[in-house]
Amino acid sequence: MRELRSICLGILLVLGAFRLTISHEDQPLSKIAIHKAVFALDDNAYIKASPSILGMKGQNSDWLTVEYNSPNPSVGDWIGVFSPSNFSSSTCPAENPRVYPPLLCSAPIKFQYANYSSPQYKSTGKGSLKLQLINQRSDFSFVLFTNGLLNPKVVAVSNKVTFTNPNAPVYPRLAQGKVWNEMTVTWTSGYGINEAEPFVEWGPKGGDRTYSPAGTLTFGRGSMCGAPARTVGWRDPGYIHTGFLRELWPNAMYTYKLGHRLFNGTYIWSSEYQFKASPYPGQDSLQQVIIFGDMGKDEADGSNEYNNFQRGSLNTTRQLIQDLKNIDIVFHIGDICYANGYISQWDQFTAQIEPIASTVPYMIASGNHERDWPGTGSFYGNMDSGGECGVLVENMFYVPTENRAKFWYSTDYGMFRFCIADTEQDWREGTEQYRFIEHCLASVDRQKQPWLIFLAHRVLGYSSDLSYAVEGSFAEPMGRESLQKLWQKYKVDIAVFGHVHNYERICPIYQNICTNKEKHYYKGSLNGTIHIAAGGAGASLSPFTTLQTTWSLYRDYDHGFVKLTAFDHSNLLFEYKKSRDGKVYDSFRISRDYRDILACSVDSCPSMTLAS
Repeated sequence: MRELRSICLGILLVLGAFRLTISHEDQPLSKIAIHKAVFALDDNAYIKASPSILGMKGQNSDWLTVEYNSPNPSVGDWIGVFSPSNFSSSTCPAENPRVYPPLLCSAPIKFQYANYSSPQYKSTGKGSLKLQLINQRSDFSFVLFTNGLLNPKVVAVSNKVTFTNPNAPVYPRLAQGKVWNEMTVTWTSGYGINEAEPFVEWGPKGGDRTYSPAGTLTFGRGSMCGAPARTVGWRDPGYIHTGFLRELWPNAMYTYKLGHRLFNGTYIWSSEYQFKASPYPGQDSLQQVIIFGDMGKDEADGSNEYNNFQRGSLNTTRQLIQDLKNIDIVFHIGDICYANGYISQWDQFTAQIEPIASTVPYMIASGNHERDWPGTGSFYGNMDSGGECGVLVENMFYVPTENRAKFWYSTDYGMFRFCIADTEQDWREGTEQYRFIEHCLASVDRQKQPWLIFLAHRVLGYSSDLSYAVEGSFAEPMGRESLQKLWQKYKVDIAVFGHVHNYERICPIYQNICTNKEKHYYKGSLNGTIHIAAGGAGASLSPFTTLQTTWSLYRDYDHGFVKLTAFDHSNLLFEYKKSRDGKVYDSFRISRDYRDILACSVDSCPSMTLAS
């Protein structure tokens, strides 16, 4: 009991130092006035979690039961989940204007009301919850609070719960390398380079295996730019490893395992995974691409967590998993998990997408919720990253950039060329990124790679989202003014954006004028670029303006994602699918020959003069 009281006292010291954060999005935990929490340990109350050891079959996510009893139950009682279990701290780091002191040094991961699955709790005082935990390199504890969210009291603290090996290699995510026949695999573990050597064991399916060493990265609290990432949201990220699998045969199947060789000679292994190598650039084969933005993460156990506004994300994830055999590569174009400075959420997101990212390349773009922070070089000076200022996204996922702090890159997949921009850094004419975009578009051989796709987070083209309509720009100001001449000159087929949480398809367009009257079957030259808003993969939906723009062909206020299917060099199918059922609700086809790409339209060919 003395140890329990000591733990509770430590918790109180932490809870008593909390002030609410200002958030760009709704956060359920921001409703909790933990700074008003008082010590009210009751010997007749208890909370216990079982089993105390998780992952006994080697799995990295597991369910447990939390049982609790209170002699004075109320409808406002709730359970907080903490990790590490002993999260008290004697000192807190210095503050900045985003969070007002005093500070909570370590935030809970999520919470749920005590009567969530026990409707008789108020009369009986007894209840239980089924919660899902993932392996996050540390143990867990559970706290029973009473007196509601505004004046909470600590009533009881649970036993500790842990996974069999908290340091195990977990949540692999594949990404294309800098050349077409290279695949990278990134994962997280609790093993630093002073404890073990990370590597990947891999080879052709059914063939000989080889070993590739992996590099290791990590970062500290000092790498964060502000609160809550530096303060209440900070959690040790562990170690992030990346291995490079090179000289792959096009379209061949490979298997791989993540490994760590401890310095005592012991080997730690992950499960075995498999992937299909990318096709040779220009290769004529069926190629299927998924694109979406703003998916975020959600809790399968129904609990509330920071940024509890992404209920569509589990539906999107499930649809992709169910159709994985018909997916070759995924592009998640910004606003990855909405951690907003709560570092634990990145682990939870990589766990959610593991069945996808461990099997097909999971390529990402940077969004405002990953990068933006005042005074850090972001194009927008807001606080949307929660102090992460790009550090998490640049470390947790590999992308084939020259410099991950400059989050723009190109990647080829068979008949596709993808040019991925970073809207959180300056893209305007004369900038380094503008030069990259032009080079990416100009350097593709359209005879071999006819399908040229531009991807970015914020809408740089066209959108009927209410937020843009109110501004009168119908897109990011200066977006299409700077880039539309490049899209037109190099005949970009489709530009896909996120940021607005809905789906919209725009006609082939240039300078606000539709260049093709067709809506579902485009034959020959488009004479412009088709613009798509695909930011409805999971986050709370955003409304459209009631204004009927001439260029908007299809709008959907629902969660969904986009699929591109290239059948050959002349035929492409575009589909928009809803996350709730996986059915197609909007589509079009493009059918053309190489000469149609070469054909001139307004501003798409060099000017002719008498001299020429």
